[in-house]
Amino acid sequence: QLQLVESGGGLVQPGGSLRLSCAASGFTLDNYAIGWFRQAPGKEPEGVSCISTRGGSTGYADSVKGRFTISRDNAKNTVYLQMNSLKPEDTAVYYCSVHRWCGGRRESWGQGTQVTVSS
Repeated sequence: QLQLVESGGGLVQPGGSLRLSCAASGFTLDNYAIGWFRQAPGKEPEGVSCISTRGGSTGYADSVKGRFTISRDNAKNTVYLQMNSLKPEDTAVYYCSVHRWCGGRRESWGQGTQVTVSS
């Protein structure tokens, strides 16, 4: 079973930064692309970013491009999402997900971590 645990969310002021972590349990991340998506109350899930199996390729939603950076440390079995210049519209529950390849369907995802951007 592909289990993921997200952490690092919290309350931050506009313009601030957070780093989210996604740790794998029971399997190694090496063979999978990992994505982040978010869901705000009353809205559909939105894909945020994805990183290929070895980190050679990344992708971002237009809404976060230039502000968010995805990275992975396969030795630590963890993927990160560095979020800078946060805006109130970034407020959502953030989930990491497992994919066979970026753009492929979500095979599994974690319980999510809440990010709230507010003054």
